[in-house]
Amino acid sequence: MQVTPQLVKELRERTGAGMMDCKRALVDSEGDVEKAIELLRKRGMATAAKKAGRVAAEGVVSSYIHAGGRIGVLLEVNCETDFVARTDDFQNLVKDLGMHIAASDPRVVSRDEVTDAILERERAIYRDQAVESGKPENVLDRIVEGKIEKFYSESVLMEQPFIKNPEVTVQELVNEVIAKLGENIQVRRFARFKVGEGVEKAAVDFSEEVRAQVAG
Repeated sequence: MQVTPQLVKELRERTGAGMMDCKRALVDSEGDVEKAIELLRKRGMATAAKKAGRVAAEGVVSSYIHAGGRIGVLLEVNCETDFVARTDDFQNLVKDLGMHIAASDPRVVSRDEVTDAILERERAIYRDQAVESGKPENVLDRIVEGKIEKFYSESVLMEQPFIKNPEVTVQELVNEVIAKLGENIQVRRFARFKVGEGVEKAAVDFSEEVRAQVAG
């Protein structure tokens, strides 16, 4: 299948990858856009892995405030040079990450930050649930580990489905930008604040409001 400029344009719009990367992926996938997207994601992961050991000490501290001031996020995202930190691609990534954190309420950046105490507590809860539901003993461990993986995907920022495109994780989103900009990028830390959090009152989940606005 011939790789036309229209196909390259479509792939660029869907992935944000560079023109030559898109063209190469389309050639390798014989013009299949979906396969080309998969190739770009895999290559982005490979590029990110190669750059992961490089020092990322530049970047920005940024804030995202949800309309109405009900939810706020403060986060630090690092890259290797101040030049990349000032690019539109990097700034847009940081903005998207702030919006995602506001909407999805992750607990930590990576699974390395989940303590053994938390994992032990979660495993105990999941095992009790499985036993109470009548699951046989020989499948309990498998059920518990499956629920732990789901816990990671719900609680760990880098493993959550990206709010604006649930087909990719936050880590895959970051990898795509790494591949495009050619620098190591690390989400260093974040803090999320919600009005009235910890104060006893009628529960109002403003995260749903953020999700609705992103979807709209």
